[in-house]
Amino acid sequence: MKRIGMLTSGGDCQALNAAMRGVVKSLINSNEEVEIYGFLEGYKGLIYGNFKMLTGADFAGILTKGGTILGSSRTPFKTIKDPDENGLDKVEAMKQNYYKLRLDVLVILGGNGTHKTANLLREEGLNIITLPKTIDNDLWGTDMTFGFQSAVDIATDCIDCIHTTAASHGRIFIVEVMGHKVGYLTLNAGMAGGADIILIPEIPYDIDKVVEAIEKRHSRGSKFTIIAVAEGAISKEDAALSKKDYKKKLETSPYPSVSYEIAAKIQERTGQEVRVTVPGHTQRGGSPCPYDRVFASRLGAEAGELILAGEYGFMVGYKNREIVKVPLEDVAGKLKMLEPDASIIKEAKLLGISFGD
Repeated sequence: MKRIGMLTSGGDCQALNAAMRGVVKSLINSNEEVEIYGFLEGYKGLIYGNFKMLTGADFAGILTKGGTILGSSRTPFKTIKDPDENGLDKVEAMKQNYYKLRLDVLVILGGNGTHKTANLLREEGLNIITLPKTIDNDLWGTDMTFGFQSAVDIATDCIDCIHTTAASHGRIFIVEVMGHKVGYLTLNAGMAGGADIILIPEIPYDIDKVVEAIEKRHSRGSKFTIIAVAEGAISKEDAALSKKDYKKKLETSPYPSVSYEIAAKIQERTGQEVRVTVPGHTQRGGSPCPYDRVFASRLGAEAGELILAGEYGFMVGYKNREIVKVPLEDVAGKLKMLEPDASIIKEAKLLGISFGD
């Protein structure tokens, strides 16, 4: 008998259900007798003992379902060791609920913050296996995270739709894509959607270079320009500020996001109309694309294999087109950035895409 706990933590994304289904189906098909405890709303469920018993039937028909059947929430790692409003020791509470249910392993699906807490629980002696979830694809130790490709598809579709109206009216359009710290999503969606300018956090932009790229297109007869902007894009001037000063600037900014600031500056310099489109949380919603369905299922199946083998303390990742196990201590606290000299950046520039640098 294997007693397995599962939870999904942090922002939701496509293929969370597909990944959990992969874990459960691989265990059931091994003829191993299992009990499955689903903790509700992420780490909150583990802290306060809010769970429900699940069977194989609960995982039937969810391969194509977006979101998570367990619900999710954000429980910041930086406050995980602080007592709650009632003085409860959250880490100790998670441990006690794990032991009360006599779990053999806790399967955790999440991104960077989730993995920090997962590794903390591993250090506290719990058996942990994690699966890499985030639309940002910024998790260390894996070439790919599930949810990423689905989000790329949605953001690309948005850019595709903007193209027709931009061409019809001869306007400059900015599409703001999710990604506070890394630009994988914006870069891939921008390239796939034919964006002319792509601004990402890893390459601080010069607004004069952005305007120069627009005017160059105009001189060649192109009456419109598509700009894909990551929500965490930053100018060279702002990148030179201290974190404290930059935070203060954001707090006092009259613009709702960086895209609107960029739009205002472009309009001021060029006199051309600029429109901003923000697809927002649509990028995290809806059904997973076929790639993510397959990928998440593979990760889940391999997690099931690790459980059956009693191998714990790993994230199931993807390296060089193979599913691999990565020690949790190697993952936690590390961010996979997009390097400015990466080959995909070089190739994008060869295609004529400007990064404002």
